[in-house]
Amino acid sequence: MPNTLSVPISPAGAGDHRAALLAGWLGWTLDAFDFFLVSFCLTAIGREFHKSDTEVAASLTLTLAFRPIGAFLFGLLADRYGRRLPLMLDLVFYSIIEVLSGLAPDFTTFLVLRSLFGIGMGGEWGVGASLAMEKVPARLRGVLSGFLQQGYATGNLLAALCYFLLFPRFGWRPLFFVGGVPALLALFVRFRVKESEVWEKSRSESWGNLSRAILSNWKLFLYIAIFLMTMNLASHGTQDLYPTFLERQWGFGVGRRAVLTGFSMVGAILGGTLFGLFSDWWGRRRAMIVALLGAVLVIPLWAFAPSLPLLFAGAFLIQFLVQGAWGVIPAYLSELSPDVVRGFLPGFGYQVGVLLASPVNPLQAAFARHTSYAVAMATTAAMVFILAAVAAMFGRERHGVQFGE
Repeated sequence: MPNTLSVPISPAGAGDHRAALLAGWLGWTLDAFDFFLVSFCLTAIGREFHKSDTEVAASLTLTLAFRPIGAFLFGLLADRYGRRLPLMLDLVFYSIIEVLSGLAPDFTTFLVLRSLFGIGMGGEWGVGASLAMEKVPARLRGVLSGFLQQGYATGNLLAALCYFLLFPRFGWRPLFFVGGVPALLALFVRFRVKESEVWEKSRSESWGNLSRAILSNWKLFLYIAIFLMTMNLASHGTQDLYPTFLERQWGFGVGRRAVLTGFSMVGAILGGTLFGLFSDWWGRRRAMIVALLGAVLVIPLWAFAPSLPLLFAGAFLIQFLVQGAWGVIPAYLSELSPDVVRGFLPGFGYQVGVLLASPVNPLQAAFARHTSYAVAMATTAAMVFILAAVAAMFGRERHGVQFGE
């Protein structure tokens, strides 16, 4: 049986937890950077392969749909063999796939590669988040959770910057070659990040023990999957097709799309970090519910802004609030999950939620063909924000729990 402790594990040194947090943040940043390149280049990819927006948006759906496979495989390895080795393998794997995406000779190959990228993307979050959250001090878990999760927004911001600087001169393919950078992060993990002390004390001694621990938490898994479905509908429903919305609805060119999307991600980074901090004071669920209900009020400004300044304000505020709720997620899921399955359960539940939410992009694109992108995205946002807030109300609260007890 797993070795459990009756007293808290002593916290790791500051340098140790900072290295783990930085590794998790960079891994998620570069993961998101690679993912959002498709969002920015969606119409250009469609023109080269002679495909519609809806058909290219299907590549985003495939990436999302294959993420549970990566979370399942790398999550199991993380609980059985430690957090560091699976994280390094995952970083190298998705870096190679991203570079190959830029070399795809046809649309079918591109779809296959984006599916494989989904496996790598799905594996990174659960392993990186468990490693970081097990090392950071419990009293700072919320604010550092916000920092960690906003690697996703930072990756979107970097993708906007890369798109702005490189796309007009080189087209979409070279942007994916930049996606090979995460392989270098594996070296940082290898030489600077120590293994999780919580995992070393609570790890399963056999695959049988680990399987029984996972199965005994099936109710928690179902809740995480359903809750994260609603949260992924909220984030992907407001982010993935936003550059396309700006092009189709507002007629924006490359520069304006990149600038406005990047500006919205500044809001996301601030919101995620601040609501993570608020969750240390108010509790995890309350912080998420406040952010989600606030986002409902901002929808008209975000989707139907009558002027350019108000469009900027709406983009900033919607992501401030949506990613504000998301900033709490790494701490919340880590605290809900028992030590012995923390590498597997949050990540796999998260990515199953992604799978359930994955049809949102092609559905929005199809809906927009019959109405407009503004109507399609506003309608989606209103429904999913309320749904996510209700799901958060039904969750448990383990704010500040000591890991390893």
